Amino acid sequence: MELHVEHMLLLGALLLFASILASKTSGRLGVPTLILFLAVGMIAGSDGLGLIYFDNAGFAQSMGIIALVFILFSGGLDTKQESVRPVLGKGLALATAGVLITAVIVGFAVPLFTDLSVMEGLLLGAIVSSTDAAAVFTILRSRNLRLKANLRPLLELESGSNDPMGFFLTVSLIGIIQGEHGSLWSLIPSFFIQMSIGALAGWGMGRLMTFTLNRIKLQFDGLYPVLLLALMMFTFAATDMIGGNGFLAVYLAGVVLGNSDFIHKKSLIRFYDGQAWLVQIVMFLTLGLLVFPKQVVPVMGIGLLISVVLIVVARPIAVFVSLAPFRSATWRQKAFLSWVGLRGAVPIVFATYPLIAGLENAQFIFNVVFFAVLTSVLLQGSTLPLAARLLRVERPKGFKRESALDLELNKELSGTLLGLVVPADSSAVDHLIVDLHFPKDAQIILVERNGGFTSPDGATAIEAGDRLMVMAKKPEKLNELIARLGLEKTSVPAPAE
Repeated sequence: MELHVEHMLLLGALLLFASILASKTSGRLGVPTLILFLAVGMIAGSDGLGLIYFDNAGFAQSMGIIALVFILFSGGLDTKQESVRPVLGKGLALATAGVLITAVIVGFAVPLFTDLSVMEGLLLGAIVSSTDAAAVFTILRSRNLRLKANLRPLLELESGSNDPMGFFLTVSLIGIIQGEHGSLWSLIPSFFIQMSIGALAGWGMGRLMTFTLNRIKLQFDGLYPVLLLALMMFTFAATDMIGGNGFLAVYLAGVVLGNSDFIHKKSLIRFYDGQAWLVQIVMFLTLGLLVFPKQVVPVMGIGLLISVVLIVVARPIAVFVSLAPFRSATWRQKAFLSWVGLRGAVPIVFATYPLIAGLENAQFIFNVVFFAVLTSVLLQGSTLPLAARLLRVERPKGFKRESALDLELNKELSGTLLGLVVPADSSAVDHLIVDLHFPKDAQIILVERNGGFTSPDGATAIEAGDRLMVMAKKPEKLNELIARLGLEKTSVPAPAE
């Protein structure tokens, strides 16, 4: 039967529906949702039901890169400086030294039980060296796992920032194998150049995004996500073209933007969170279609050995060595971090690079990486809550459990409320709310203007005669907001004892 556009749309919709329905069971099984998306792709592929024949590694790689850009940018938007700052040093150590140590240990172990050379072993180690944020946090959320001692933000920071290091090692080692680079020592200056350019570009583009969103004043609100999309793609592509690490640039740009005040902030963050989920689903479906299970079966034994080396040897050594300078990290915390080194979509995407480059053992490497990823996620993912309890890094059950609604109410609707009228001589008149730089724990929740009520956002301009309902968690924060509105003489009394 000849496939038309409507057939492809129908098939795509059915695959998305199947993936989302499969995710309903992931929490009960302890399996990350995205692995089930991968399984749906495999079932629909050539070795499954045969609905789609797909073996285009180039397309899968392109889809993976685009998806990683969205995922890293969305992850950066959700990264809060106040939660990450206490664990910044540990996170960077795991994202750089930890990835390198993992790659080296796996790389030198692989030739012991395969026909791969040391350089090919190092390449395989580099491909599986970075952890997967989506896999980790799907399980943390589905199991309501509450961790002690800033372990959650540390995992978030590591998972969001270690992909650039894994990508650099993978691409560089392929270049050495093909004779395009001199030696391993030549990677050292190249690493610092790429990361420095990527970091500077990410910081600069994050500031530029903030400035542009607040100043461009588009006529249609629906164009703001499109504008941000263009800036995000430009950040990755331009950084890569000037010799920097585009993945690092995109992630840092998201961090800078997410921790700044800009108009339509909540709606844009929600939009990119949804887009990140969409591209993750499409990426896993695509990677699942690319996999031929019959080719994976013969390498299961070797894949299992590599998984054991990765899980039991390489990851623990990498964590303990990387965190050795930080005395605040206990052995229990390090042991738990060692067990949370789940692999996901990123290693599979990186495994397409040897295929595209035409390396001799590229298909073998891809199949082994795929099996190692499945083993890591199924074994470690299903036992993560048990590991937290055994290592005593889970908060006691006496802690109050908060639902998503409770958190939303605590963050946005609790505090002191006050009604204000904006006089004509207020310094805030004709200024956008985003330009007034209110304290983070204070906000305007309602505006009455010309007999109507509106819920303001950063793009709302203050007008003379506006009746405002303002709120803050603490009276001093409310006083600061009032001062920003040009009403310095107004004060809020502290609550009675």
